[in-house]
Amino acid sequence: MSESNTTVFTNPSTFILLGISGLEAAHVWISIPFCITYAIAILGNFTILFIVKRETSLHGPMYYFLCMLAITDLVLSTSILPKMLSIFWLNSREINFSACLTQMFFIHCFSGMESGIFVAMALDRYVAICDPLRHSTILTNSVVAKIGLAVVLRGGMLVLPSLLLVRQWPYCRTNIIPNLYCEHMAMVKLACGDIRISSYYGLFVVFFVTSVDVFFITMSYIQILRAIFRLPTKDARIKTFGTCASHLCAILAFYIPGLFSLLTHRFGHNVPLHFHILMANVYLLVPPMLNPIIYGVRTKQIRDRLLHLFTHKGTL
Repeated sequence: MSESNTTVFTNPSTFILLGISGLEAAHVWISIPFCITYAIAILGNFTILFIVKRETSLHGPMYYFLCMLAITDLVLSTSILPKMLSIFWLNSREINFSACLTQMFFIHCFSGMESGIFVAMALDRYVAICDPLRHSTILTNSVVAKIGLAVVLRGGMLVLPSLLLVRQWPYCRTNIIPNLYCEHMAMVKLACGDIRISSYYGLFVVFFVTSVDVFFITMSYIQILRAIFRLPTKDARIKTFGTCASHLCAILAFYIPGLFSLLTHRFGHNVPLHFHILMANVYLLVPPMLNPIIYGVRTKQIRDRLLHLFTHKGTL
């Protein structure tokens, strides 16, 4: 018996996703809001992509970044929801080791990419408000493409070392993950030996990405607010600030749940495990649902095109 307990699983063939521990009886009911959230995210983000692709008047930096955000949200939510629903509905808890690593990579990579896209959108708003006459010459299509490539490369390069470290650790404790998806630290805690390098690197990535991105977003909006307050009339100030409202709402919807989830995970030792798990999933699923709603409601050009699609179906 003791021999089986100390067996080293260098690369276990499967992990077991435990689900929401303590709320197993309510899994089917919990799946309903998650499923609705996912359906809204899929419909909303595909609608954004369709409208921007179809309307040539929307072929500009702001809407290109919005399309990047929509694609990121689609990948992020799709990377966890199908497996999550299979746990809720079919009690299918097993996940292949390689599939688990792949899911972990997509979750953390695209979370970092989403943060980077918000920085790019802040840059677009900064140039549009502080230097509007040069907006089209500064943010050309090639510059937008390079920014998008940089965001993708940064996300992949920062997460890849975590993936390689997790892959090389020996596992001798258990292959049960107390979550609905393969999260980095949840997997690291199952490994044997000195895992401090994985733990420290994970914290470094989280704080490096968050602090750098929040710093640049803050600096952009300080300059934006300075430019807005220099405008001669109150109506002009309100109208100009209104062009940033969607971006600010999306930023808050992304960073606040993430910060709350991080703080409760690191310091909320008395918080029930099921609350940690629910918050971690809300952080990944709610922003992809809210972003297209925020931009659809707050952005006049998208709202007008969407109404035009519904009222002129015969012309499509």
